[in-house]
Amino acid sequence: MSGKVVAVAGATGVVGREMLRVLEDRNFPVKSIKLLASERSVGKTLKFKGEDLPVELLSDDSFNGVDIALFSAGGGTSKRFAPSAAKAGCVVVDNSSAWRMDPEVPLVVPEVNPGDIQKHKGIIANPNCSTIQMVVALKPLHDVAKIKRIVVSTYQAVSGTGQKAIAELEGQIAKLMNGKEAECKVYPYQIAFNCLPQIDVFLDNGYTKEEMKMVNETKKIMGDDSIRVTATTVRVPVFYGHSESVNIETEKKLSVEEVRQILASAPGIMVEDFPEKKVYPMAINAAGQDDVFVGRIREDESIENGINMWIVADNIRKGAALNAVQIGEELIRRNLLRVL
Repeated sequence: MSGKVVAVAGATGVVGREMLRVLEDRNFPVKSIKLLASERSVGKTLKFKGEDLPVELLSDDSFNGVDIALFSAGGGTSKRFAPSAAKAGCVVVDNSSAWRMDPEVPLVVPEVNPGDIQKHKGIIANPNCSTIQMVVALKPLHDVAKIKRIVVSTYQAVSGTGQKAIAELEGQIAKLMNGKEAECKVYPYQIAFNCLPQIDVFLDNGYTKEEMKMVNETKKIMGDDSIRVTATTVRVPVFYGHSESVNIETEKKLSVEEVRQILASAPGIMVEDFPEKKVYPMAINAAGQDDVFVGRIREDESIENGINMWIVADNIRKGAALNAVQIGEELIRRNLLRVL
């Protein structure tokens, strides 16, 4: 496998730094790498494979000779620069919400819909972190029993908001434990020792933008608009790792043991479901891991064909950086990197 020229846009952010770690951990075939960011980050250096590399200014001319560009620099930046990158001949894998629902742009989770990659026209969208881990766990069940309805409640870590949110939680804990008042700059209310039932802005239908992302992205990734999805997303005082309580209703009945067997043999999933031994997925254990962890699997006794489960994953790794790099690996495997 020949080496590729890779660019990481938004390299100094939480996800950008994780992308560099994942590229290194998975021995991605990097011939050379460009670290790109806004003007305020130019001059900084980041380590990649033991070497200190300079951060360059992200511009329209940044992508000449680049094979693949991993973007994690925000929706506005992606809208501004992704088309330029694609026009330069590289494939963009974008982690923002800018392109996810564009009918011309594939929305891909490699364990779920890798075939959609071949439809790309220069840009591929990386789904929302909370959507990624859910569909990894649900697609194998959908293939066997056809999911009719999904009800999901999320418990999302502050790292999903970025480095400033991580610092805010750290700072609030320190101040409160020392009898001082917490400062709230990133979130509208104190996040330390609290749960906020709002992620992103509220829409006219009463749902938040994050909740509707899960609804719409799930249908697109699963390739089935008939699936009914409803979501409640909550920010919790956890640093890394999103947790989700998921209830599904299927056309065909599945037993708990069948669900365990299906998931245990599916790619990217680790079943941790031994309630008698108090073994179940937890964010503190999923942090830094590649897999999606599933447990608390049980029948929903209120409906005929219902299953409840608890799904946990590292939102920065599998929920963002790893998924993007896996898309890159799939592009190489399928020989779908464009060359001008």
